[in-house]
Amino acid sequence: MSSSMVAKRYALALLQIAKEQRLLTELEAELRVVKEVLQYTPELNAVLKSSKLTIDKKKEIVTQAFAAVNQYVLNTLLILIDRHREGEIVNVANEYIELANQELGIAEAEVTSTRPLSDAERQALSAVFAAKIGKSSLKIENYVDSELLGGLKLRIGNRIYDGSLRGKLDRLERKLLG
Repeated sequence: MSSSMVAKRYALALLQIAKEQRLLTELEAELRVVKEVLQYTPELNAVLKSSKLTIDKKKEIVTQAFAAVNQYVLNTLLILIDRHREGEIVNVANEYIELANQELGIAEAEVTSTRPLSDAERQALSAVFAAKIGKSSLKIENYVDSELLGGLKLRIGNRIYDGSLRGKLDRLERKLLG
């Protein structure tokens, strides 16, 4: 079974529990934290991948590291360790986040602008672009890039909306040269 199939299976099981217990957003937030910790803590990854440590020792370390997370998330992590699928934890988190967003009608968006966006600007962007793609709202991650000169670039999945001054100048240049 491919790793993405494995991750999806665990994520679906966790999603079912979350829906039954009405914990969709709480578990999503906690899985984002787990994912971030694993991505930015190479030492923890090394411990989890170590063949010298017993499964019980790995479970003890994970239990201590993630003592504050919901019991359902912790149990999922421990089951993954039991089944020698420690390398799938980040993939399970990604799959769960994607499934939870689908369930809630939310899309993830990356917005690149010349300055940080205010809350009002984030809400306005969310309202306009969520309606365009048939979602109820957008979860916006804002990146600042002074190269844009003005305006902004929005990426939702594989769609890119380029309203930046840099993008307009590039399109004008191609039109004049073409």
